[in-house]
Amino acid sequence: MLGYRSLVQEAAALRSGAADPVDAVHRVCDRIDAVDRHVRAFVPEDGRRARLLEAARELAADGPPDPAVRPALYGVPVGIKDIVHVDGLPTRAGSTLPPEALGGAQAAVVDRLRAAGALIAGKTVTAEFAVTASGPTRNPHNPAHTPGGSSSGSAAAVAAGMVPLAIGTQTVGSMIRPAAYCGVVGFKPSYGRIPVGGVIPNAVSFDTLGCYAADVAGVALAAAVVCDGWEPYADGLRDGGERAAADGPRRRPVLGVPVGPYLERAGAEARCAFEEQRATLAAAGYEVREVPVMDDFERIVEQLFTMNRYEVARAHTQWFARYADRYREQTAAAIRRGHTIGDADYEAARVRRAAFRERLAADGATAGIDLWIAPSATGPAPADLTTTGSSIMCLPWSNAGLPSIGLPAGRAADGLPLGLQLVGAFGADEELLHGAAGIERALNGAAPAHADPADRP
Repeated sequence: MLGYRSLVQEAAALRSGAADPVDAVHRVCDRIDAVDRHVRAFVPEDGRRARLLEAARELAADGPPDPAVRPALYGVPVGIKDIVHVDGLPTRAGSTLPPEALGGAQAAVVDRLRAAGALIAGKTVTAEFAVTASGPTRNPHNPAHTPGGSSSGSAAAVAAGMVPLAIGTQTVGSMIRPAAYCGVVGFKPSYGRIPVGGVIPNAVSFDTLGCYAADVAGVALAAAVVCDGWEPYADGLRDGGERAAADGPRRRPVLGVPVGPYLERAGAEARCAFEEQRATLAAAGYEVREVPVMDDFERIVEQLFTMNRYEVARAHTQWFARYADRYREQTAAAIRRGHTIGDADYEAARVRRAAFRERLAADGATAGIDLWIAPSATGPAPADLTTTGSSIMCLPWSNAGLPSIGLPAGRAADGLPLGLQLVGAFGADEELLHGAAGIERALNGAAPAHADPADRP
């Protein structure tokens, strides 16, 4: 059985030769065999172990013999959300459409992972076409509760210790919300920072690839592989998240709380936990400022969904015309709603979005903040497997294309995880992760624990 080991630990052991890719494959497959019948995070695959063993042996035979020059993810098993094309594996996108109708060239993000030595452990379950119709995945902490979505399988696979790294996507809240519900770290970079070629689109103005790991150091290791032009801080993530001020001394990032109608959308339990998180960070030396923003939040929500539904309808023009009867009702309803939105309304929403981005950036600059903080979700994972939960706490940041990271941050009364969301400036992904490392330590003080469904009666 694969025990807890972070991505950084796993990758270091494999690169150094302390661990062997073939043995790692056996551990991962043993863990999947033991756990996934409870969690259902992976798309079923006949011959998974044989495929991975062949890939591991080829890697060991053809890879650099010198551990010092082995690539960053040498031998690391990775889960890939099933809207991302992978050579040799069908793409079903959580649907019943014929896989051959959805086929395409391998995604650029998979090219990068494989070039870095990663092994593709398999496809992870997604909500149908990454919209809202939930898949079969269960929350590893309580199988009666949703894992979130649409990147449900990717978050659950990492939370249950099946793989140390998984790839997902976010259009509105599909990375950060599952991270919160499953108790892992989820990172959504700035819009466009990872190429989306080879990924089935949801809404092209928002779709962003991201990754899950057990901790910030793990997502930072993966981000350096999959993101364009990654430039990590020279001193890594070891200085508590402090950054250089203009005059030389290091300081912690100033944190902004977005008070107003947006924050009021969080449930009572999430708001109570958020106040405790704020107090913990203030006690750790962080300056936390309240910033009134988004007084027109309902209009922002309407603007995003006007664009989203318009774009999802057009992404599915050919498939829906041919296979409409195979779509689940939630997805079909979103597409039909998009068909009612005209070009003029869509263009007006695009203009409002650009104005919102500028206003949000100006509000943050005027207040002198470095990172926004907010609850990752409206509360803990609902006890309802027909829903992926509300994406509302992620909506404005996705609308603006900003980088965000969700950190595990405490537990709800029912024992399920809660999360804290950190949001950086557009393009400042490295700075966001650098600051998140210190905030992670201030909040948790130890590595997050994994749920273990295999131990449940």
